[in-house]
Amino acid sequence: MLRFDRRLLLNFDWVLLGAVLVVALVGMINLYSSTHLYTNVGAPLYLKELTYYLMGAAIVLLIISIDYRVLLTLNYPLYILMILLLLFAIIFGRTISGAQRWINLGFFRLQPSEPAKLILMITLASYYYRKDSGKGFTLPDLAVPALLTGLPFVLIAKQPDLGTALLLGSIFVSMTLFVKLRRSTLATIVVGGLSIIPIAWKFLLKPYQRQRVETFFNPENDPLGTGYHIIQSKIAVGSGLIFGKGYTKGTQGQLDFLPERHTDFAFSVWAEEWGFLGAVLLILCYFFMILWGLNIAISARDKFGVLLAFGVVSLIFWQAFINLAMIMGLMPVVGVPLPLISYGGSSLLTNLAALGILMNIRMRRYQGTS
Repeated sequence: MLRFDRRLLLNFDWVLLGAVLVVALVGMINLYSSTHLYTNVGAPLYLKELTYYLMGAAIVLLIISIDYRVLLTLNYPLYILMILLLLFAIIFGRTISGAQRWINLGFFRLQPSEPAKLILMITLASYYYRKDSGKGFTLPDLAVPALLTGLPFVLIAKQPDLGTALLLGSIFVSMTLFVKLRRSTLATIVVGGLSIIPIAWKFLLKPYQRQRVETFFNPENDPLGTGYHIIQSKIAVGSGLIFGKGYTKGTQGQLDFLPERHTDFAFSVWAEEWGFLGAVLLILCYFFMILWGLNIAISARDKFGVLLAFGVVSLIFWQAFINLAMIMGLMPVVGVPLPLISYGGSSLLTNLAALGILMNIRMRRYQGTS
């Protein structure tokens, strides 16, 4: 007979839930402003996003009802499922704007590269937990996690989706540096990483991807072509000044100068309408979520919980960092959505599931190790 443990409710993370709700509210407000003038067929995008939030809430409730340690037995089945979905997307997936990334489920278009980020994080946390001897990982020890990362990296880059592929690499690097490495291993990784950059530039990147990097350094060379996104984003962010132009009053977003304003460049719309103060407040919300996530990692009951919580923090941090840097012209445009703000069902459900895992770890910290 199932028995509910009251301590789970007493240890529920209301603080993290409050932070998530604040960012979600900002996302819905911003999505309405950026899309209310759209004349698309069917339900408005902000109503679709609200539906995704309700689906995400159900997923979070499911996740927090199960002990997170069950992921130690599910990580490899989930990983295999992820690889199969990525292969299916490449072979049979729907192509939009030259990218073959989506699987049409009828009621929902799944982008398997999004949950792949979360599943990879779970797989790496499980591997490092099982193999950690306390003496530090050597280079041969990292061969398996590198292979586990490399396979979905290649499949996602082939779609092509370089931004998400780079996120997988960022998660791998973050979690690998977090565990104990021997100094010789760390030195080898740094030297190898630096030496592969020119090789990747010459042989691995496609011409349009190299063009994006070149545009990052000098977007004015092609202001109506490859540099258009960055230039319009900078104009939108800068024109907000201190207090912004007002809700639904931003010229770059409302007059359709800013492309992808409800997805990759959602923050540009927010900064234009709410100004520097609004932008700083939103960034502080992310900063608080990241610090709170690290606090959860520190207080986790076991090493697996620590690795899992740190992996979720890495996932949220790198998405937010890359998107904000991209919008402000500090990084090339690589198509990484802003967590809980950018429109997209697969991205939203993945991030909510990750935050659900974080809540799960917090709720069970009192139980001790076993």
